[in-house]
Amino acid sequence: MVLIPAKMGRINKRALLGRLQQVGRASRADLAKSVGLSQPTAGKIADELLRLGVLEEDEDVSPSAECAVKTADVRGKVGRPGRILRLDRSHPRFLAIQLGVSETKLAAMPIAADSEDRWAMVVKTPASAKTWVRRLQRAASRIPQNDFWGVLVSVPGIVDEPRARVLFSPNLHWTEGLDLSVLLQQVWHAPVLLVQEERALALGHQCVETKGDDFLLVDFGEGVGGAAIVAGKPYTNPLPLSGELGHTPVLGNRRKCGCGAAGCIETLVSMRGLLQSHAETNPRIRPTWESLCAKIQRTGIPGWLEETLDATAVVISGALNVLGLRRLIVTGTLTELPPAVMKYLAHAVVKGAMWARFGAVEVESAPRRRIAGLVAAGLDRLVLPMEERGGIDAAALGAVKSGRSLSGWLSYTE
Repeated sequence: MVLIPAKMGRINKRALLGRLQQVGRASRADLAKSVGLSQPTAGKIADELLRLGVLEEDEDVSPSAECAVKTADVRGKVGRPGRILRLDRSHPRFLAIQLGVSETKLAAMPIAADSEDRWAMVVKTPASAKTWVRRLQRAASRIPQNDFWGVLVSVPGIVDEPRARVLFSPNLHWTEGLDLSVLLQQVWHAPVLLVQEERALALGHQCVETKGDDFLLVDFGEGVGGAAIVAGKPYTNPLPLSGELGHTPVLGNRRKCGCGAAGCIETLVSMRGLLQSHAETNPRIRPTWESLCAKIQRTGIPGWLEETLDATAVVISGALNVLGLRRLIVTGTLTELPPAVMKYLAHAVVKGAMWARFGAVEVESAPRRRIAGLVAAGLDRLVLPMEERGGIDAAALGAVKSGRSLSGWLSYTE
């Protein structure tokens, strides 16, 4: 395949930006070496990203760090210490939104997102789109900035991301079929990007995690879902359906699920499912998360929870076997229970994973990194897309130079 110069330029920009996401900060010379570019090419890309506001120069660098990045000029002589670059963390570029079943969370974020989620504002998620927009409008009045490069939304359910549509949401039916972009642009005049919530978590973990291996991430909370990173990229399918582990049926389970079926694993291992089982087996105890944790700490993992974890491990190990992965990242409510719970789940997953017969299967717990994943998606699909059109172009660069808004120049093209 022959790459035309414009496409090669976008590939080089994405490579340089991806490297900075991994290492945090680096000189132009270090970036050139690590991504296989000439120093003049890497310098030109870095300067352009600086002008756009994607990168910034790190002014807080110790003398020893500066000495470590001295580079030779084109004549082989040692020049001035290279200026250290990093992702811009001084200016809020995106508005990140988590549309949850019970709460909607918001945060204005720079390009350099934190390694763990820190939401600035939380509002109740209502039962209708009209009320949701009204609550977002009130929230917007409390956000100092309203001019963003994009509004990035983490959405539960089966999501057609390119068309910004929720096709099916077992726990949030009012979102189905709506054009959420139109709703959100009533509040913020900016491009809107929908990202399925587990995919956002997986992207965030990939950005923050330096290990680099592929993995399956499974999140436990109001539901149960998963997303995989395979060959360094989010695993995708022909259909907008992926990682719906929570809707795998468990034999003998008769609980009704929001998807319309009965017996789904998430009716047992979601937060609501765990509290329901806790209440059924302890009628004299108030069924709270704190009382469940206290009981596990006091008497160990109860029999009903062992059965639930065993069923959950069967679903997860089956997914690892199908995808051919050996790393599992667990986020969400299960990681908030006493450590014995994750230890039990890890043992059960390894027991069912085929690769454990030949090598090591790793099970790790991690914090949710949804915001970092949303920002990564915004950079990938709004700022530096691979398409010929879309993203920040020359006209947008002119807007940056003159101090005008970028919102009108940013667009997403399928």
